[in-house]
Amino acid sequence: MTRPDTPVAVVTGGAHGIGAAVAARLARDGHAVAVLDLNEAGAAQTAAAITSAGGRAIGLRCDIADEAAVTAATDEVVAELGAPTVLVNNAGVGPPAAITEMTVEQWDQLLGINLRGHFLVTRAVVGHLVAAGWGRIVNVSSISALGDDGRSHYSSAKAGLLGFTKSLALELGRHGVTANAIAPGFIVSDMTAATARRLGRDVEEHQRIAAASIPVGRVGYPDDIAHTASYLVSPDAGFVTGQVIYVSGGPAV
Repeated sequence: MTRPDTPVAVVTGGAHGIGAAVAARLARDGHAVAVLDLNEAGAAQTAAAITSAGGRAIGLRCDIADEAAVTAATDEVVAELGAPTVLVNNAGVGPPAAITEMTVEQWDQLLGINLRGHFLVTRAVVGHLVAAGWGRIVNVSSISALGDDGRSHYSSAKAGLLGFTKSLALELGRHGVTANAIAPGFIVSDMTAATARRLGRDVEEHQRIAAASIPVGRVGYPDDIAHTASYLVSPDAGFVTGQVIYVSGGPAV
């Protein structure tokens, strides 16, 4: 089957940063967009920016680690916009914690959002993609899946997301659904700004230091991820599935 004339996309973690950029780009591409985020005001702001530009969007508060909340949000998306055929799992947190000091609660909370949450949203939405016989899933992982000093819980979740993506590709391809992952490198965001503050650096200085180690000579921006997501959810990417695209300004090491 072919893509619906007015596809509906669900973007998690869309209140700011990468998620907001992806939501805006998909709206420009012709999608109706449901923006899900624990930050209700931020989700509403992203949706309002889309509608003011002539698009169609809703912003919903959703704790993706809460099964009942995910089910309720998905039902509201279907009622307000229609059945989704595109899902971008972007929501995530990444506070540092040394393994010698990490609590079980910290481990469980981070994996609950960054991995379990993506499973819950995917499970809630995927039936609509299969029923349509056409769908796209994009999971936002990270170059940290290859390892990250002081964030073993974050790296574990992001690495798990890659296995999740490849398994979805194998399971869902027969239904006309593709699944791919984007692994960002250094992206200007609240998370990288928090890292700068933790290291005692000015945010711009932190970006300059990062850019010096990136082959293309600059840091990344949320729109860099949005451009890649736009391609992966398009009809043109129908023969691309189970892949990890490192959007990091250089090869993954």
